Amino acid sequence: MSVSLPSALIGPLLVFVLLDGFIQGSVVSLLPVIRDTLHTGTGPAMWITATQFLSAAVSVPVFGRLGDLHGHRRILRVALGTVTVGCLLCALAPTLGVFLAGRVLLGPLSATLPLSVGLVRDRLDTAASRRGVSLLVAALILGATAGTATAGPLASVAGGGRTVLWCLAVLAAVGLVLALTPRISETVRLASGRMDWTGAVLLGLGLTLLLGSAAQGAAHGWHSPPVLAGLLLAPVALGLWVRSSLRSSEPLVDVRAMAGRAIAPAFACGFAAGVVVLGGQGVTVAFLDAVPEEAGYGFGLPQWQIGLWIAVPALISFLTAGASAAVGRRLGYRAMLTAGFLLMAAGFGVEIVGYAVMATWYAGHLLAGVGIGLAVSGLPTVITEGSPRDRAASATAVYYNLKTAGGSIAGAAAAALFSGLLTRSTHQPSLAAYLLLWGACGVLALVSAALIRLTPRT
Repeated sequence: MSVSLPSALIGPLLVFVLLDGFIQGSVVSLLPVIRDTLHTGTGPAMWITATQFLSAAVSVPVFGRLGDLHGHRRILRVALGTVTVGCLLCALAPTLGVFLAGRVLLGPLSATLPLSVGLVRDRLDTAASRRGVSLLVAALILGATAGTATAGPLASVAGGGRTVLWCLAVLAAVGLVLALTPRISETVRLASGRMDWTGAVLLGLGLTLLLGSAAQGAAHGWHSPPVLAGLLLAPVALGLWVRSSLRSSEPLVDVRAMAGRAIAPAFACGFAAGVVVLGGQGVTVAFLDAVPEEAGYGFGLPQWQIGLWIAVPALISFLTAGASAAVGRRLGYRAMLTAGFLLMAAGFGVEIVGYAVMATWYAGHLLAGVGIGLAVSGLPTVITEGSPRDRAASATAVYYNLKTAGGSIAGAAAAALFSGLLTRSTHQPSLAAYLLLWGACGVLALVSAALIRLTPRT
C-alpha cells in the first residue's frame, strides 16, 4: 500500500534538507582549495570543519526546542537566514578568521532536518510521517553525495573555490526565499513552557569541550594541557546539564524520556551509527588511494575514480533510506533496524576478509552502505514516535548531536590509531590499522543490532 504525501509540505522541506547535505558535502571536498585561497596551512584549515561541528553541537538542540515551542516553520526561517549570512561571509572572507566566523553562522544548517521532522510529525499521520522522515533522510544523503562529488570539479572548471562559495550563498538565499513563502504550513500543536537557557548553555559548553578536544587531540597531542583540560571538564559540564535538566520542569532535553526503554537504545545506536559511518567509512579514500607496491595494501586509484567509487555506496544508502518506510511497514522498524546493523557488520567483515581483492572488498563496502541507509533513516522515526509529539524536533536534534559526537570521537580515534600504527619503511598507516578500525566498527554494529532489540515492537 502506497502512502501519499502533501507536496506543499514535503516538497520545500526536501529542498531545505538537500541544501543542508549539499553545502556540508561541498565545503568538505573544497578544503584544499579554500586553504590555498586563504593562504593558510593544513593545520589551521582543519578548523574549517571543526568550527561548524562545534557550532552545530550548540545550535541544533536549541533550534530544535525553539521550533517545538514557537513553530518549526518560524525557526526554519531563522536558521536559513543565519545560514545565508554565513555563506555570504564565507564567500567574501579575505582571511581565515572571517571565514571561520561565517562557518559559525552555518551551525544552524544542521537544524533543518530536526525542524523538518518536527513539521512532518505535527502535520501528518503515522504512516505518512514515517514515509516523510525516510525521504528527508534520503535527501540529506543525496545532497551530501552530490556536494562532495561536484564541488571539486566545479572549482576546477570555474577557476577556484571562491566561485563555488558564491554558488552556495545563492543556493542558501534561494532556500530562504522558499521558506518565506506561505506555501509551508506552520506547526499546529506547539509545546508548552519556556526555553531552558541554563540547560542550553551547559549542554553547549559540554559538547564544545568534548568535540573540540577530540578534534584537536590528534593534531596537538592527547597529553597537551588544553586537550586534557577539555576532556576532563566536558563530563563535569555534561553532568551539571543532566542535573539541571532533571530539576527543571521544562528542560531543553527530556533526560527522563531519553532514558526510557522506548528510545534509549535508539539514542545509543545513533551514537554508534555516527562512529560507523564517519569512522569506518571515513578512511575509504585513503585505502583506495594507497598504492599496493608502496603501502602493501590498497588499490592505487586516481582521484576521479575514487570519487565515483565512493558515490555508488552513498547512492545505495540514499535508495535504501528512501525505501525504509515501506520496509519498516512490512517488517516492523525494530526488525528493519536489526537487519540494517547486521548488514553493516557483515559488510565490514567482508572488507576485512577481502581487503586484497577490489571486487570482494567493494562488495562489502556496498553491503555496509545498504545497512547504513536503513539504520540512519529508521532511527529518527523510532525516536520521534517514542517521544512526546510536541518534542519531535528537540528529540531528533539530540539524535543528530549524538551521531555527530560519535563521528567526531571516531575520527579522533582513527587519527590516533593511524598515527600509532605506521609502517617503518613508508611511514604510512599499516594494514593492521585499517583492519582494526573495520573490526571495531563491525563489533559496534553487532552490539547495536542487539541493543535495538530492546526497543518495543512497532
